[in-house]
Amino acid sequence: MRHAQKALSGVSRITALEGSRYLSGLVGAPVHLKCENLQRTGSFKVRGAYVRIAGLTERERAAGVVAASAGNHAQGVALAASLLGVRSTVFMPEGAPLPKVAATREYGAEVRLHGQIVDETMRAAQAYARETGAVFIHPFDHPDVVAGQGTVGLEILEQCPEVRTVVVGIGGGGLAAGIAVAVKALRPDVRIVGVQAAGAAAYPPSLAAGHPVSIQAPVTMADGIKVGRPGDVPFKIINDLVDDVVTVTEDDLSSALLLCLERAKLVVEPAGASPVAALLAAPDSFEGPVVAVLSGGNVDPLLMQRILRHGMAAAGRYLSLRLRLTDRPGALAALLEVLSELDANVLDVSHVRTDPRLRLTEAEVELHLETKGPEHCAEVGEALRNAGYLVML
Repeated sequence: MRHAQKALSGVSRITALEGSRYLSGLVGAPVHLKCENLQRTGSFKVRGAYVRIAGLTERERAAGVVAASAGNHAQGVALAASLLGVRSTVFMPEGAPLPKVAATREYGAEVRLHGQIVDETMRAAQAYARETGAVFIHPFDHPDVVAGQGTVGLEILEQCPEVRTVVVGIGGGGLAAGIAVAVKALRPDVRIVGVQAAGAAAYPPSLAAGHPVSIQAPVTMADGIKVGRPGDVPFKIINDLVDDVVTVTEDDLSSALLLCLERAKLVVEPAGASPVAALLAAPDSFEGPVVAVLSGGNVDPLLMQRILRHGMAAAGRYLSLRLRLTDRPGALAALLEVLSELDANVLDVSHVRTDPRLRLTEAEVELHLETKGPEHCAEVGEALRNAGYLVML
């Protein structure tokens, strides 16, 4: 691990450790955010990619490297290879966000779009490696990659020597495994907690079985941790050294991303916000001081817009509802007057008059409102019903 840290000197950033007053108050102990979202390429991935490529022989470097990724690993490999003077080819899914594709090219890689899901993209990259002799750089299932990611753990101990709990997101497991090796070697008393999205949680059944288990069709907005099967190398380490693996919901992830943006002023992708989601979901479960690793900040702006709206809804600050009213002049104005008196901010209004479900004298209105919390949402719904409107949330 120290060798990896030395190799990364001057290459990766020693990212900031920022305190969170809000989370500290929630947990009842100091909570710090390890800002790998501010790392070069926007995630921790450049650490493992650089250490892996730096360890190749001259002959292997001459053959070039190939990788498969929907985003963060792609950019990490592209930059690492460019810094080491190695030709890189990166396969990405055809539906990969355009900003991530553009960034990967700008870091120096040849990008090839193939497949609809990462598994198809991975197979194409491995086939390319067999055909050309290029070295396949796995996103998490290699000791050098794990060692590179583990330098995050060394930094945490240097920046927060009093840490009692480290919380980190888990996809394939490279980051959590690396941090666990580094931290447990120097501070075996520190608790390591891994976090997975509930819809893509391959580790709980794998840990129960004692070996990696594949799950079918993982589903989550957190594409950075949407992995269907743990890596063999990180699984053994996580099985031995990680104290607990918990899961979080999509609502938890949305709320965490919104909190990072509003309270910490940090742009974090859903996977990077997963440790914060775990703290929000069960704040009494973590002994402080706590370090939550924000693993990445590469989020597509369109996805960010949807997630923020979802996060506001989960926090009771965004309300969508449909209601029916009498189709007569002034009816919509009267409705908006009621909402104004309730101090609900109208973001969008959709007015439908012609629909087979509606009576001749009825109209249906769909409203999107900015509200102040769950109690305000309930107040708005009750007031509209009391005013005689048929409300459908």
